[in-house]
Amino acid sequence: MPRISVIMPVYQAENFLEQSVGSVLAQSFQDWELLLVDDGCRDGSPKLCDRFAQQDQRIRVFHRKKNAGVSEARNLGLHEAKGEYIAFLDADDAFLPRALETLLELLERTGADSAGCAHLNVTPNGSQQPELLLPAGVYDREAVRERIVYPLLGDRLQIPVFNGFIWRFLFSAKLLRGISFEGAYLEDELFLMEYFCIAKKLAVTEEPLYRYLMNPNSATHKYMRDFQQVFDRFMERKTALAEKYGLEAARPLWRENSSWAGLLIAIGNEYAPDNPKSIRQRQQAVKELCRRPDMAQAISTVAPSGLNPNKQMVANLVRGKHFFTLTQLYRLKNRI
Repeated sequence: MPRISVIMPVYQAENFLEQSVGSVLAQSFQDWELLLVDDGCRDGSPKLCDRFAQQDQRIRVFHRKKNAGVSEARNLGLHEAKGEYIAFLDADDAFLPRALETLLELLERTGADSAGCAHLNVTPNGSQQPELLLPAGVYDREAVRERIVYPLLGDRLQIPVFNGFIWRFLFSAKLLRGISFEGAYLEDELFLMEYFCIAKKLAVTEEPLYRYLMNPNSATHKYMRDFQQVFDRFMERKTALAEKYGLEAARPLWRENSSWAGLLIAIGNEYAPDNPKSIRQRQQAVKELCRRPDMAQAISTVAPSGLNPNKQMVANLVRGKHFFTLTQLYRLKNRI
């Protein structure tokens, strides 16, 4: 049985696989297995995955005939993983050479059940900027709730926002039993919330061990026709987790803060350049979004402050009902 299972969903990634798979092969720690989940690729990715598996018996490939999304691909990987610990790697990203060794050593030395690291934000032009997970140290159950669970639950309007990047962690496979992903957006946040409601101790290093490609062509930058339905399901699941683990008292305004965060994303989605709606239809859609009972409650209850300048401007215009001005600003920003 390998110590670490690395799960990598693969979709239309033939231009990145040599680098991402190569970063696993180059690890200083070698007791791993790599699960490549071909999520209905239509490019050359499936053949590349099979070639990697033929060259190294630690690599296993799972082919899906139809694209089912990143959550189902990760769930398949979790079901098939044999390792004591689980790491995730996106197909367009890469581990630094000592990533697995460092995380496992940190975890074992501190007696933690999970380990986490900083990462490098890499732009398409090659520039790199480190981003911390948390200050280096060992966090007990209470500290994990304060620094990870509660920020993911309700602190969605405070800068800096805690990002739910699952690939910054080495997880205990035992603790992951019964936890799964759902949906194609915001799936990381709920997964992390539930895991860290169960985990007892997290060890963190400030050393960047993961290279995250900030891809302007990723799904998060494209228009999502069903975003409202996705967000509604996200809130349903978040509510269930808050009730299950008794999180409500610590963040009584978590719904309003989460709704505001979702509203800001939804507004940006409506003004995405590839949205087929007319400008007038987009403006009307934003008005209707703000009239939804959950969003209207958030707007009337919480006045966001301290956001980044662009989001703060959007929030102020929404609270003032200046939808025409909001539309014109997005027209200029997105050239629509």
